[in-house]
Amino acid sequence: MATEKLLEWSDSYKVGIQEVDEQHKELVGMLNALHQAIVERHAKEASRKILDQLADYTRTHFLLEESLMRVTHYPGFEAHKQQHEELIRQVIDLQHKLDSGGATITFELLHFLKVWLAQHINETDKRFGAFFNQNTNLQTYSNWSEEVSTTMKKKAWWKFW
Repeated sequence: MATEKLLEWSDSYKVGIQEVDEQHKELVGMLNALHQAIVERHAKEASRKILDQLADYTRTHFLLEESLMRVTHYPGFEAHKQQHEELIRQVIDLQHKLDSGGATITFELLHFLKVWLAQHINETDKRFGAFFNQNTNLQTYSNWSEEVSTTMKKKAWWKFW
């Protein structure tokens, strides 16, 4: 059964950094998969597995954004990183509650994740995207970006970070 998407990806979410935009699109897709699993009343384990994948991918995405912020000396880095860390803390707390039976994956949780992601992209990430595009030598970035893509395809990609 096909369900309405929780969050529809559109170009209005683009921040102007290809890798970041592609990862945001992937995060939206994972959020929609979690929504569909809940709507279709899949087993708790299936929903938890999707939430875990979403959490892991979010950490990887945050590493990319934060790496780009560091190499471009983004002045809003600390505040942006704090937002990332707060979400990770909340997700870890939720995972512990799920494990102990103190919580379930609900539409309320989905709504929170949807609002957080949309606001974070439209406000915080777009500010960084504008800074990045105004302050980055795109030829240098293009070379760096290719190196990142190649490195991430290797098994030990995390050593790069």
